[in-house]
Amino acid sequence: MKSNQSFRVVLIKPSHYDDEGYVIQWGRPALPSNSLATLNSLVMDCVARQVLGPNVTIHVETYDESHFTIHTKRIIKRIRKGLGGMIGFVGVQSNQFPRSLDLGKVFLQAGIPVVIGGFHVSGCYAMLKEMPPDIQQALADGFTLVAGEAEGHLETILKDAYEKRLKSSYNFLNNTPVLEGATAPFLPARLVKKTFRRLSSFDAGRGCPFQCSFCTIINVQGRTSRSRSADDIEALIRENLRQGIWRFFITDDDFARNRSWESILDRIIHLREEEGFRLSLIIQVDTMCHKIPRFIEKAVRAGCHNIFIGLESLNPESLVGAKKRQNKIGEYRKMLQIWKNHGCTTVGGYILGFPADTPESIAHDIEIIKKELPVDIVEFFILTPLPGSEDHQQLYERGVWMEPDLNVYDLLHVTMAHPQMTKMELAEAYRMAWQSYYTWDHMETLMRRAAATGEPVVKLMFLLLCFYGCIMFENIHPLEGGVVRWRGRRSRRPGMPRESAWIFWPTQIWGAFTTGWRWCALGWKLNQLRRKVENDPSKLQYSDVSLLSFPEESEDQLDLYQTYNPLLTVKRLAK
Repeated sequence: MKSNQSFRVVLIKPSHYDDEGYVIQWGRPALPSNSLATLNSLVMDCVARQVLGPNVTIHVETYDESHFTIHTKRIIKRIRKGLGGMIGFVGVQSNQFPRSLDLGKVFLQAGIPVVIGGFHVSGCYAMLKEMPPDIQQALADGFTLVAGEAEGHLETILKDAYEKRLKSSYNFLNNTPVLEGATAPFLPARLVKKTFRRLSSFDAGRGCPFQCSFCTIINVQGRTSRSRSADDIEALIRENLRQGIWRFFITDDDFARNRSWESILDRIIHLREEEGFRLSLIIQVDTMCHKIPRFIEKAVRAGCHNIFIGLESLNPESLVGAKKRQNKIGEYRKMLQIWKNHGCTTVGGYILGFPADTPESIAHDIEIIKKELPVDIVEFFILTPLPGSEDHQQLYERGVWMEPDLNVYDLLHVTMAHPQMTKMELAEAYRMAWQSYYTWDHMETLMRRAAATGEPVVKLMFLLLCFYGCIMFENIHPLEGGVVRWRGRRSRRPGMPRESAWIFWPTQIWGAFTTGWRWCALGWKLNQLRRKVENDPSKLQYSDVSLLSFPEESEDQLDLYQTYNPLLTVKRLAK
């Protein structure tokens, strides 16, 4: 064998198709991919350890398709120049699985092995006795599927690919790695800078102790908290600081249940307060996080000023049905008020399509949220039986109809039958939910609450712009949003006709102009609203029901408690 021969590993985080069949891509996507960061670090560790031998140089290419066009011919050409290579689709969610297969077939036809991992494959292997047709077809087409986490196993896959003896599948679900001391997620600055606001990510831990029936994480990563050490997190943050990255999204499904949360926050507090580093963090927590002593106070000191909370529903029946028993609607106000009093921006996730939901109940509950809960942003999701969840498992085993096209399993489309609403009615209720929450009057109220509690109004204004605009102008969920949408004429979904350049480009240019104008108009109006609020001399005196604290017996009079509590309703009528 000649010395210094190359083996090329190409990591791709796929996007998925929009309703017109075009790959969703942005000039600057909103969120980074932690799966891509994790696999990039693991491959680089294999490079450093020369796992293919001292005479083989492993070249690594890392792409996030949400902001990068995958030039398949160029990649194939580079791989053929060396000893071969491997394509790895990483972090593939159910809605990204069809795109991974379409793109991967190009490489398979060129004789290059393609490996697919992520939550869709892992969820199917974890929860189903018999693999669904999409998984069976992928195996028949020659793809290699990987279930579980890659730590401790990637070296084996690389060696098998190099020696041309890849298996059809690898299942590591029963071999969950210890994260303390493990290689931490990392992306070089040139990739992080592609995201809006130069946001990077890392998982401080994996696993969640709760049992939500719609969740895939608990069945793929387990229900036992596994965490990185404070030393691991400090080293990772310092490495990012050296390349000018100081904003992070901590991707733990529930950071408040990370068993090492306090030591991690203490270390980050030291970096901020003792060493003077600028750090900003986004975290996800549950609705009972305020019950954990010192948690919120330390999170704020560590720079956690952007908080995502899974509210999910106001209906206790829906919460119990989804095994979301940890959510107590009586605690929603208290928890949100504490975050608000610390000047934090809160984003609440809210699911539509539980069995008890109707268009009327959805509209009613949104009005309660607007009036009585001090949450800033609400992002709505349609209840979706994601492969890997208990919901999907039960429907699949009973043979109940579910949408066969995985591309629309993006929490934005209706994918299963509802007992009280037609598909069209639920889709319309979903769109109306966004329009009902993001009215001009309520957006002004949100800004006034922010000004009164010390939250930066300009930051809230930007979030209002992004969340409402993505749905209204792009028909894309804000979690998949970004800045400056673009489409590639040749990247349309197979089976859909490729448009003539004479039709495609004028249509795209006109669409970009009109959509851009709508974005600018919304931004201008929101900025005028912000200036009005910030210039109000009485802004600090503003208050409303959502910000007020009541004695417990008085809180029973709020609609939040009255609506779904028959005993309270009877008492109220008796009076």
